[in-house]
Amino acid sequence: MAARVVQACGAAWAGGVLRRAAPCSLQPALRRLTSSNNRPREDSWLKSLFVRKVDPRKDAHSNLLAKKETSSLYKLQFHNVKPECLEAYNKICQEVLPKIHEDKHYPCTLVGTWNTWYGEQDQAVHLWRYEGGYPALTEVMNKLRENQEFVEFRNARSNMLLSRKNQLLLEFSFWNEPIPRSGPNIYELRSYQLRPGTMIEWGNYWARAIRFRQDGNEAVGGFFSQIGQLYMVHHLWAYKDLQSREDIRNAAWHKHGWEELVYYTGKTFIELKLVIHLILLFYIFSPQS
Repeated sequence: MAARVVQACGAAWAGGVLRRAAPCSLQPALRRLTSSNNRPREDSWLKSLFVRKVDPRKDAHSNLLAKKETSSLYKLQFHNVKPECLEAYNKICQEVLPKIHEDKHYPCTLVGTWNTWYGEQDQAVHLWRYEGGYPALTEVMNKLRENQEFVEFRNARSNMLLSRKNQLLLEFSFWNEPIPRSGPNIYELRSYQLRPGTMIEWGNYWARAIRFRQDGNEAVGGFFSQIGQLYMVHHLWAYKDLQSREDIRNAAWHKHGWEELVYYTGKTFIELKLVIHLILLFYIFSPQS
């Protein structure tokens, strides 16, 4: 699992490893659950947990878990920038990327652009949405090859990077649609590496778990990978500040049922190595910008 936090300065993000994900809070729940001899009761609770139980044999995961009312595809980019080039990198991104975002001939939206604050340093993260799925992505890529300004931007950018990677994502059907928010805010991107074959179970659990995390309007978006590193899940959260983040996350542990959800998702479905990154949002564009 990786987690990232953000602060908006026009809309900026902040991030980094603040703390492990409530291990102390889990210990009482783990003791109660592992010491219980009442297995039928636990199994009964487990069965009732599934808000929308999905049989993974019936269809592709993308069809079972993704939103049906939209055909949006997302691309998540991670750029590791040379430390001495970060300021210049941000400058050319601000000059070029908004033009693509605002041009109606490109069926895409730049949801957000971030610099790492806490976590992996000197890293830029971009989240794009393609309205129309894979055909829209192909259309944008073809047009960008003919866009001389973008070609020059890409060539200049390549000299500033150490490495880069991306993923193509779909939205979970039970998560909020990413929309512009008034700032300043901080944002957190938590990335989970699932065991192969557990994506449906993860979706079933989080369809219930997301209800515990809506009080502060902190849930921004939830995605799962389709191309790139597979079996990846990304959750995007927004908070007023770091203290607000701490308070909201702690409050969840006082809600009946939350600790059991964390126990089952963590122990049953996620690999034991969980990496948490918190990132700072450097700049975010709204659809109206």
